[in-house]
Amino acid sequence: MQRDTQIFDLIKDELHRQRRGLELIASENFTSLQVMQAMGNVMTNKYAEGYPGKRYYGGCEVVDLSEQLAIDRAKEIFGVNYVNVQPHSGAQANTAVQFAVLQPGDAILGLDLSMGGHLTHGSPVTYSGKIYQAHHYGVRKEDGRVDYDALEAKAKEVKPKLIICGASAYARDWDYARIRQVADQVGALVLADIAHPAGLIAAGLLNSPFDHCHFVTSTTHKTLRGPRGGIIMMKHDFENPWGIKTPKGEVRMMSALLDLAVFPGIQGGPLEHVIAAKAVSFYEILQPEYKTYAARMQQNAQALATAFINKGYDIVSGGTDNHLLLIDLRNKGISGKKAENTLVKADITLNKNMVPFDDKSPFITSGIRVGVPAITTRGLKESDMEQVAVWLDAVLMQPDNEDIIAKVRGEVNEFMQQFPLYPEMD
Repeated sequence: MQRDTQIFDLIKDELHRQRRGLELIASENFTSLQVMQAMGNVMTNKYAEGYPGKRYYGGCEVVDLSEQLAIDRAKEIFGVNYVNVQPHSGAQANTAVQFAVLQPGDAILGLDLSMGGHLTHGSPVTYSGKIYQAHHYGVRKEDGRVDYDALEAKAKEVKPKLIICGASAYARDWDYARIRQVADQVGALVLADIAHPAGLIAAGLLNSPFDHCHFVTSTTHKTLRGPRGGIIMMKHDFENPWGIKTPKGEVRMMSALLDLAVFPGIQGGPLEHVIAAKAVSFYEILQPEYKTYAARMQQNAQALATAFINKGYDIVSGGTDNHLLLIDLRNKGISGKKAENTLVKADITLNKNMVPFDDKSPFITSGIRVGVPAITTRGLKESDMEQVAVWLDAVLMQPDNEDIIAKVRGEVNEFMQQFPLYPEMD
């Protein structure tokens, strides 16, 4: 068979792009070589609808062991009793939980997308805003932090069946205990989407949601540094509150409803090669070195926030507790779209992002989201964050100066040579 040189040349081009630049997209990271190797394995050939020990196909005895290993390692990391590692993404994990616990038209309450929430938390452009009656809470204008009083008031008003906490662009820790108190008052279940801070929670650096939230979902990339995928967890299984029974008349546990929601509810056969890679990344998280990485990630984000504040930038909420910061650029006279498009010319990648109470559209935005998981994986430390801020500031303050952009690009490319990425692939 002839080799597809076109696609492999493009893969090589992407490797070079990743090597030479500053990767500051908060939802991206670099997996280890062994995680990537696990993704490209013969398990991609195996159909395995169902779950370990309960498959609809023969020949699953090996992938059963692999999937169970991923489950067991995730349980150990987070101290939980239930894990489903089959969701193809974080969005699929959220979909499955909602599919398991809600009926069309039920009320849900999530963080507003424009204030840092996620599409699957009730945005009108997604299934979560179309199928369910979506309501939202936000952040306080004065400090950019979640307004728990307003959340409580809205919950008492709309009586949601599910309260969703977690965000895609929120730099502060969460008060899961307060949210559970509100949920108990109105008879709601609680879903914590920890896709972004999961790695910091695993390392014990942020509040844990597991004692307070009925369900916890996450991606397995981002701060967990695994393959692209999703996961659903519960600390303790419990009887479903609706009395849903099996054909034999037994009350189904929530774990059974969640498993059924993933397959056959919203997905077909699991990606067993990706699940194998999840197992590898979970193995890495269980090693002592991971806590060192997570602590450095948090330190880098805080050092970067300080560097930007010192240069007069408006950091939403005044800083960060996790791996990202949200920067409001309105006092700098540049839109998020212009910032993103200009910085990429300097081999610095990040994303435009709406900021709370934004006066621009989601396609333009007033802000940018900056994350440090990937550059921390590359080896950058707190002492490097000032230089990172210098480069971004130089470009943002003169976004039409091609000489400045070229100068920064050259400096970034030379600097990143100190931090080899996948040298084994040369």
